[in-house]
Amino acid sequence: MADFFCFSGCLGFITLIAMKVVLMHDWLTGFRGGERVLEVFCELFPDAPLYTLIHAKGSVPASIENREIITSFLNEIPGVHKHYRKFLPLFPKAAESLKIIHEADLVLSSSHCVIKGVQKPSGSRHVSYIHSPMRYLYDQFDNYFGPSAPWYQRGGMKVFRNYLTNWDIDSNQNVDVPIANSAFVGERIKKYYGIDCDVIHPFVDLNDFREIQKNPPEKEDHYLMVTAFAPNKKVDLAIRAFNKMGKTLKIIGSGQQEAALRELASDNIHFLGNLDRSEVIDNFARARAFIFPGVEDFGITPLESLASGTPVIAYKIGGVLETLNEDVAQFFNEASEEELIKAVMEFEKKSFIREKLLSRAEEFSKDHFKENILNCIKKAMS
Repeated sequence: MADFFCFSGCLGFITLIAMKVVLMHDWLTGFRGGERVLEVFCELFPDAPLYTLIHAKGSVPASIENREIITSFLNEIPGVHKHYRKFLPLFPKAAESLKIIHEADLVLSSSHCVIKGVQKPSGSRHVSYIHSPMRYLYDQFDNYFGPSAPWYQRGGMKVFRNYLTNWDIDSNQNVDVPIANSAFVGERIKKYYGIDCDVIHPFVDLNDFREIQKNPPEKEDHYLMVTAFAPNKKVDLAIRAFNKMGKTLKIIGSGQQEAALRELASDNIHFLGNLDRSEVIDNFARARAFIFPGVEDFGITPLESLASGTPVIAYKIGGVLETLNEDVAQFFNEASEEELIKAVMEFEKKSFIREKLLSRAEEFSKDHFKENILNCIKKAMS
């Protein structure tokens, strides 16, 4: 556990807090937005143990793995690190099987699935940063388990959906202070859980972009996506639109839909795979615009695009409405190829001021996120 001493002067005084801290996160199989939030929690509490369902060693940075990590029985199943999604019906039991053996005044979870349901120790307070209620159980069920999904997945989820949603809702009794990562997610938490909660937006690690901000490369005649190949990302919509336009679209990422997306794409669509951080940032900076056609709970990649000096073409719904505006983005109002094509055409008639792009990204800094989290914890523990 971590003995944490927090000095916070943002309210005009210094507060000293000493407490035992335990961290929780659903699974450690890659490094995406949720893991970036977890990394900050690990920076704030460098000695805190971490409880998780599954841990694929080496899949996350040393800043996360440099501590005691406790996993569930799922981690012992051969092949689970690649196929963990197929074990969704077992996730509640795996969360229940995790027993926190460390002393804890504070349990701090980063949750987008079931980890918030791990039983907290007696006398502790549980602050849960909720990235989203499980979208594949609620409003996006058909995107994940509709006609395009394999028959066995559709059939299995019809059997287990009620069990999983009921368990998910009941697990909120274990949370003392829920935090939503956007007002959009807060509305969904209210709708599905009947809970009101504060909002703390995630962040962009702006230090990663300082060099390219000082020395921006020449813009190139292509558009960019940086995304997981998952149903809610709507990569297929972007590919079909760019197939029709014949314009170059570069796509960084991977995921379960990769084979189908490659088959759908024409020669003007370039799949770059998973690149290292510096290569991703360089691609951001060289693109004409970043394409963002999905419905996201928050959306860090559009802010990373702005931090690189590149405007965004985005579907006007969800968390992007809390980060983007007309000064930095071209919006489209319907999730269709025709509307995306129109947005690209409108975008190419406009010019965007680079300073406004960079300034907007600065509003979502890592330091600001840390300050907000610490203030929330201080309030929760008082």
